[in-house]
Amino acid sequence: MTIVPAIDIIEGKCVRLSKGDYSRKKVYSEDPLEIARAFEDHGLSRLHLVDLDGAKEKHVINWRVLEKIAGNTNLVIDFGGGIKSEYDLDIIFNSGAHMATIGSIAVKDPELFFQWVIEFGAERIILGADVSDRKIAVSGWLEITEIDILEFLDNYLSRGVWKVLCTDISKDGMLEGTSFDLYAELVKKQPGMQLIASGGITSLDEIMRLEEIGVHSAVIGKAIYEKRITLEDLSRYVMRQ
Repeated sequence: MTIVPAIDIIEGKCVRLSKGDYSRKKVYSEDPLEIARAFEDHGLSRLHLVDLDGAKEKHVINWRVLEKIAGNTNLVIDFGGGIKSEYDLDIIFNSGAHMATIGSIAVKDPELFFQWVIEFGAERIILGADVSDRKIAVSGWLEITEIDILEFLDNYLSRGVWKVLCTDISKDGMLEGTSFDLYAELVKKQPGMQLIASGGITSLDEIMRLEEIGVHSAVIGKAIYEKRITLEDLSRYVMRQ
């Protein structure tokens, strides 16, 4: 299973929220590049970079952070937050992102989303499926819809999407464990899906349990910053594969 460390950005700084609540922000570093380099130095090859300002303001804002990290590391970066137009996509791909994680537009304008899948390729577009009590959330998690996660995935996977990043908002940033039952159900119902699990992962044991379930990748954020999972732990995990 691929480990994907996360860097969330507000005002150019590396932060973490709790349950997506912008009022519950903690700054971990003034220099996201330093954090990204530490990930790479410990053998990690992927990065999930989230523009929290962009998610709130509905357009990409922190693209210069992406550009700096992409230009000074070899990390394979997926970028999410604020991608609402082809102009936003052009900005992030030109700034060095390998993939784009898109949630809100997939819900609010699905035909535009599928147009991007065709234009840029399904390998470069990750469907963001953020959930609260199994319902899809959009707009930086500020809006909860009535769309069930399984119904949501059925529609998109039937039309060629195969990369999905699913975050359980109730778990995100809480360090209380992740949603094993949800991810096991999703893997069972959609075996052809490349599932990226996110939210609440706190230990190597949980990572290995997700691997056993059949999850393709796991996004880890706050557990790293709070040293519940060390970079040395992740390095050893990567080396054993």
